[in-house]
Amino acid sequence: MNRSTTIMTVASVTVGGILAYAVYFDYKRRTDANFRKQLRKEKKRVKQSQTPSESGQTATGGVDANDLRMALESVRNEELPPGPEEKEQYFMKQVGIGEQLCAKGPVYHLSAAMCFYRALRVYPSPVELIVIYEKTVPPPVFQLVMELTNLDVKDRVEGYYTFFPPKAMNVAVETANVPDGKGGSMSKKVLVVTKDFEAGEVIYREDPIVAVLDADLQGKCTHCSYCLRQIQNDPVRPDSDRLHSVYCSSDCQAQHKAHSQTLLFTLESPLPAAMAPEMGGTLREERENAQKAFVEHLIQTKKAAPELVARFVARQVSAETARMLPRGILPGVASEPVLTDGGEYSLYDHLERLRYLEVKPADHETRVLKDVLQTALPGLEQFLTEERHATFVGKMSYNSYGVYFGEGREDKPETATRPEDAEKTRTPCGTSKQIGTGFYAVSSYISHNCAPSAKPVFPTGTAQLQLVATCALQKGDEITVAYVDVSQHSGETLEVARRRRRMELARGWRFACSCKRCAEEGLGGEVEEGGDESRVEDIVTRAEGS
Repeated sequence: MNRSTTIMTVASVTVGGILAYAVYFDYKRRTDANFRKQLRKEKKRVKQSQTPSESGQTATGGVDANDLRMALESVRNEELPPGPEEKEQYFMKQVGIGEQLCAKGPVYHLSAAMCFYRALRVYPSPVELIVIYEKTVPPPVFQLVMELTNLDVKDRVEGYYTFFPPKAMNVAVETANVPDGKGGSMSKKVLVVTKDFEAGEVIYREDPIVAVLDADLQGKCTHCSYCLRQIQNDPVRPDSDRLHSVYCSSDCQAQHKAHSQTLLFTLESPLPAAMAPEMGGTLREERENAQKAFVEHLIQTKKAAPELVARFVARQVSAETARMLPRGILPGVASEPVLTDGGEYSLYDHLERLRYLEVKPADHETRVLKDVLQTALPGLEQFLTEERHATFVGKMSYNSYGVYFGEGREDKPETATRPEDAEKTRTPCGTSKQIGTGFYAVSSYISHNCAPSAKPVFPTGTAQLQLVATCALQKGDEITVAYVDVSQHSGETLEVARRRRRMELARGWRFACSCKRCAEEGLGGEVEEGGDESRVEDIVTRAEGS
């Protein structure tokens, strides 16, 4: 086999382009559901293209399954090169060694496949490389590469809840059968405690992945745009910012810029200078116009979900950038929150598994955000299809919590939006009491109950959520919170209070509550039926059976 075959084919599809856009493509390699689908297609194609003699071998090309597992574990335990240049050199070296081993015969096929798989781990566009491998790598070796890749993806998907959430948070995710509102049951992930708690004890603390201020507070200099803390002294003001953001400290400003602000609302490059593409006058103007249009959309909609989605996507870019760069390039900035006890999981892995509502974003919402992404990092906009954007909005709408301090505020302006269209967040004192909205990976798994076993509070005066037990909990008990204000207001009858909270739940989360309290307070002790419209992505259902 000619040593230059794979390398020259790869070069023809612009390996040089990996330096500027590896942030986006490396993210796709490890997380994109379409990648998993492509793996299954390629695996079928390999089997269909085998000769009769080849098909008579074992499913792993004659290699014992245990040997294949040991090979995968060996590669997993190897440290990847830190920077883009080192990754490119590593890629070229592994491909070259793999081709040399292929020429030595079947005894070296597994070793060759390990080399090609190492190269695949660092290549920015894996599906593209798999197609190249199919054309340039001997079929038995290519099949082993596909088996290694499928095994890796399978382990990562099925083993997720072994690592998430971190054990130090005292909770675990389990699968439970719950009423579906139609007289039957449905399978659902729920959060349970892993130790006993007394009422009033803090179960865990969780920082948001992304958080945003309510629209009426944005730019008013009353709250920090990053941690949502009420500002007591002179705020820190950036020199240029489309949202007129202010901060309680320079540290909050630096974190906000690194996570999302630079990409979305400034003309600075979201990449370090060595990786940043040049931006001429025309490109700067296009980026400025795209950001203005997006900000105008946020002002008009006055909803948190569009901004949460944008900041989530931007934070993924920030995390992947930090992952690629040598340590110390971005001092003082965390690459991403620590949400697992090991395993290679990204922010998208955490979002992908969550339930969501099918929603239709406002007109042009996808387009204006895609324009912001495209003018900041050309190619990034390809990730945000209309379908994926709608799913992201549905997940933020279903899972986000309202951030409130004390008993909540009383000065939130009333909206002219119809009640059924008003944005809702999981806020036990009511959405009207919040000052902002946060998205929390672990707390997203908590179900609603009108007699909740826990309550989210924010005693630090920031968006850090503390979950406090409201009753004694024993190990294995499910945690529930109130998504809405479930108290009986002054002047309300029991029936009116029940109707109000159930209406809010139906409008905000599209389910009819079937909790014990609703049944006891209903006429004749029964709960009206009504389906639960939340769902999980099809690929998660297939992979986990949930």
